[in-house]
Amino acid sequence: MNMMQDPIGIPACFSSGEKSTTDDPATVTRSGQSVFISVYLTKIADHRRLITITWCKNLLLHGLSVSVESPDGETHFYTCKVELKPWYFWRKQGSKRFFVDDKPVDIFWDLKAAKFNGETEPSSEYYVAVVCDEEVVLLIGDLKKDAYRKTRCRPALIDPILMSRREHIFGKKKFFTKVKFHEKGRFHEISIECKNRNSSKVKGGGVDPEMEIRVDGHLVIHVKHLQWKFRGNESIHVNKVRIEVYWDVHDWLFCPGLRHALFIFKPTLSSTYLSSKSSSSLLWLTSTPLSSQTGSSESLEGFNGSGSSEFCLFLYAWRVE
Repeated sequence: MNMMQDPIGIPACFSSGEKSTTDDPATVTRSGQSVFISVYLTKIADHRRLITITWCKNLLLHGLSVSVESPDGETHFYTCKVELKPWYFWRKQGSKRFFVDDKPVDIFWDLKAAKFNGETEPSSEYYVAVVCDEEVVLLIGDLKKDAYRKTRCRPALIDPILMSRREHIFGKKKFFTKVKFHEKGRFHEISIECKNRNSSKVKGGGVDPEMEIRVDGHLVIHVKHLQWKFRGNESIHVNKVRIEVYWDVHDWLFCPGLRHALFIFKPTLSSTYLSSKSSSSLLWLTSTPLSSQTGSSESLEGFNGSGSSEFCLFLYAWRVE
């Protein structure tokens, strides 16, 4: 999803202009905006397409944007924008329609009782539904029955696949987020903390920065001497899933002003878990059409035959002094 900065600090996905630039994190957060972007793969208008759900919040605006990619990965997007302005007349419930390849696509939302808990993205009591060809091709939120009743449409035969998630979060030393490593899994809490330790090994008796990454409260990565290891990667295990974790905190340490570090979490199935599964079930995952994979087991949901997950989390951690 392409974002840009308007003169009054509202991201372009919620403005009236159609022009867009690259989603450079610096332009996204220049006015203190918090952004959560989720990308799903599903079938719309007879083609496999990416749907991007963007929640954005700053001092002036709280907004939701739903974009549908045109076929063949072209740069054009069909976009529905919903501005949840902080005044009494904001649109907490409604629908909008746009056309994709001459087929109507309807967006329904209900945020009347949505619980944001101070966050950019709601946590419960809401739904956002995307409808095409009388099917609900994407449904997020917990009010699923209300969504089907409102749309009067059936669930799609093809389950959408959560491909990636981008989050921009702010903090001084600690950063927190919650994530599902696959769509039918449970939420896991991720915390990242950067510490400064006094060390006699540092010239002049200065500080020795280090970093800790925890999942569900358990320490999974501890990087000492961060000034020498500001880029790297390690493998961790969450339940039976191996997660490849990559980090780049160079700008935290060596660049002045508001700078971000980038963390990437990429799930893969562990080799021991893969070996415990028959080759026939893995072959089924890779050879069966997308429309027939809705009955796959929860433990393999979201993984392809090589054991690599479709999902990837990109976490932009902005350090505020």
